Amino acid sequence: MIKLVVTDIDGTLLDDKKNLSPDFWKTVEQLARKNIIFSVASGRQYYTLEHQFARIAADMLFLAENGTYVVYQNRELFTEPLDLAAARDFIKIGRTITDAYPILCGKNSAYVENDEEQFIAATRHYYERYLRVNDLLKVEDTILKVTLFDFHDAEKNAYPHFKPYERRYKIAPAGKRWVDITSLIANKGSALRRVQRQLGISPDETLVFGDYLNDMEMMSEATYSYAMKNAHPEIIKAAKFVTERDNNDHGVVATIRDLCL
Repeated sequence: MIKLVVTDIDGTLLDDKKNLSPDFWKTVEQLARKNIIFSVASGRQYYTLEHQFARIAADMLFLAENGTYVVYQNRELFTEPLDLAAARDFIKIGRTITDAYPILCGKNSAYVENDEEQFIAATRHYYERYLRVNDLLKVEDTILKVTLFDFHDAEKNAYPHFKPYERRYKIAPAGKRWVDITSLIANKGSALRRVQRQLGISPDETLVFGDYLNDMEMMSEATYSYAMKNAHPEIIKAAKFVTERDNNDHGVVATIRDLCL
C-alpha cells in the first residue's frame, strides 16, 4: 500500500505552461483522506513551494532545493548545506560563463548580483525570496546550493565548466536552463531515504515521479518509480516505470489516481 507520493515539479507535475492539472486539488484531498502523504521534491526554493501549495502546505512534505532543505508539516526535518568556501569558488567560475548567471541559494533567501531583466524574471518565478546584492562572495547565510541560470542549453554550456568537480560535489543539470551544485551527499534521493527512515515508510510504500537528471537518485528509493513520458532518456532508463501520459497531459495526477485512488 502506498503511503508516500513524491513528485518533481517542472516538467513533471506542471505542464509546460506551469499549470497544475484541473484534478490536482481534488486528488490531493483524496490522498489526505487515505492518510497518504503528498510531497514535492524540487530544485525550487522552499518559500516558493510553500507559496505555490499554500492551500495544503501545512500537511505537506517539501524536499526543497534538491533535497538540501526538508520541511514536513511546517517543521524543518533537516538541512544539508554546501560549504561556504566551495560555494564562493563556484560563484567565481559561474561569473566566467557566457550568458549564464549564478544564484547563491541560502536558507534564508536566494541572492543574485545581476539585474538583467530576463534573468530577474526567471529568478522571480523560482525564488519567492531573493535579494539583489553587490557581491555574492560577501553573502553570509547557510548555503544550500549554487545554481546557474543559463540562457543556452545548460547541459552543454554551463555544466561542462563544473564537471571536473563531480567527485567532490553533486553537479546536476536540472532542466534546459539550470545547473545545480550541492554537497556531494545532497540530492533528492538521499533526502527521500532519510525522510523514509524518520517517518517509518519503506520504498515499497513510496511512489515517485521525475523527468530530469536531478531526479536520478530518487528513482532508486521507491518501488514505484515513474519517469515521465517526456523525461530525459537517462531518467527513463533509471525508473522502473514510465507514465502513459506526459506532463502536458498531466501524467502524474492520472497515475496517482490509477494507483492510489
